Amino acid sequence: MPTHIAFLRAVNIGKRQYKTTDLKAALEGAGYGEVETYIQTGNIKLTSPLRSSAKVEDALEALFLADRGFDVVTMAFTPRQISQIAADADELAEEHGFAYGQYVTVLKTEPTAEVRESLEALSGNGERLVVRGRAVHMLYDVPYGTSPTGARLEKIAGPGTNRNGKVIRALAEMWGG
Repeated sequence: MPTHIAFLRAVNIGKRQYKTTDLKAALEGAGYGEVETYIQTGNIKLTSPLRSSAKVEDALEALFLADRGFDVVTMAFTPRQISQIAADADELAEEHGFAYGQYVTVLKTEPTAEVRESLEALSGNGERLVVRGRAVHMLYDVPYGTSPTGARLEKIAGPGTNRNGKVIRALAEMWGG
């Protein structure tokens, strides 16, 4: 069965709680196999007979809505794609450097050339944005919390969720292909 890595957006924030044990129980109860999670921020590995990441996203979103009663935007990738995102993060960090941090926003859909150009144009004032596939790599020479870019990014690119570069690398190491 194909393996998928899923990122959940905005869980375990405020009233949108989805404890790991409840999440795993819902996934296993729905027939997903080899379910693993990594930290409490919505990082999941699972197997499914579904091959398409888009179909996995739709199925997971429907499951989470039924189980929790709120929408959970989900982005799914193959292990190979996660490894590529981590390799891109390493390459960009080496090429551009960063003093304060490196983050990756994984997007629901791959941006068009026009959207990619608009996202990368947000670079400046100690921030560098580079789009590779469905990942927006953000390198900071200023404190991340002082940047207005994150809020603007979703308005341009649509739904996504953000992870620290260290988390992306850890996921690639554990679950990458």
